[in-house]
Amino acid sequence: MFKTCLGLLICLAFAKAVTAQTTEEFPKVATLDASFLYGSILEHNPDIAHLITDHPTGILLSYNRKTFGEEEWQSRFGFPDWGFSAAYQDMKTYELGEAYSAYAHYNFHFFNRNFQLRIGQGLAYVTKPFDEIENPRNNAYGSTITSTTYLNAVYRKENIVKGLGFHAGATIIHYSNANVRAPNNSTNTWFFQAGLNYTLNKENIPEFKIWEKRKYSEPIHYNFVARTGFNESDYRGSGQFPFYDFSFYADKRINIKSSLNAGTEVFISEFLKEYRDYQANSFLEEGITGDENFQRVGVFIGHELHLGKTSVLTQFGYYVYWPIPFESRIYNRMGLQRRLTDHVFASLTLKSHGAAAEGVSFGIGYRL
Repeated sequence: MFKTCLGLLICLAFAKAVTAQTTEEFPKVATLDASFLYGSILEHNPDIAHLITDHPTGILLSYNRKTFGEEEWQSRFGFPDWGFSAAYQDMKTYELGEAYSAYAHYNFHFFNRNFQLRIGQGLAYVTKPFDEIENPRNNAYGSTITSTTYLNAVYRKENIVKGLGFHAGATIIHYSNANVRAPNNSTNTWFFQAGLNYTLNKENIPEFKIWEKRKYSEPIHYNFVARTGFNESDYRGSGQFPFYDFSFYADKRINIKSSLNAGTEVFISEFLKEYRDYQANSFLEEGITGDENFQRVGVFIGHELHLGKTSVLTQFGYYVYWPIPFESRIYNRMGLQRRLTDHVFASLTLKSHGAAAEGVSFGIGYRL
């Protein structure tokens, strides 16, 4: 229950951070969307083949707040929208049940704003998670609360008749608890979608403010980050344990949109002790003795995409110290970072090995 509440508080904090980016200099213009979804669960893993029996359906509702160049970054990214969305999905499979989800999202516009690409991140409630007695065939979701991400690409026309418009396209929705609890094979559902949109305050739509392009850079800065969370190994019933990551890296701001970074980090993952002992006792051929250190050390390079005070973080790393073979030596991290002051920032990131998630972490950092 504590971890569920913590996740909700983190999402609410980032939602507040998004809304704080818009000033009162321009009129508030927003749209409301309603879409019907019809699609198929993708067999990204053969272990979930038995769960794909029919075509899922759903509903997606959205609130979108337009930007007009109140801040320089908005002009650089083609005046994106920010907003909140909620989805309902009937998996059309008894073992998977239904999913109710809530998101914070960004919309990016292309081709004279007729094509829209959206990315949303949030939390979902699934009605039938894995249960050893009641629902043993659901190896996709090990917990009632999961993280969820969706991508949305649509053709969009607004304000065709008295504020009413139309949109149609495709959506993919991902549900996963990021190894907080096993099993966690996750699902990805591909949808065709169509719906209507309505523009609020359509009489007061201002002109876009085009910021003059300029060169921008910053000197190299040094960062310290501490991250923590909970996870479980892939062996069901092995237990949930906390993990702690400590990173030191240098970053270089190369322009308004981007920073590059590189550094090193230490991983203290308690679940690896249980994993090590299980391997040593059950799979002698793997060569694990049970005496190995469960800490790991990695080096990484990365990129930070700046959207005002919020940024999207992408990093790729390699374990230079890897005493317990778990997944692969190559890992990646993706997530959101929010600058709280000139020196302090918070982050919410997912660390994984390819498509295999290891854990979601909340981090606090200091930038020198």
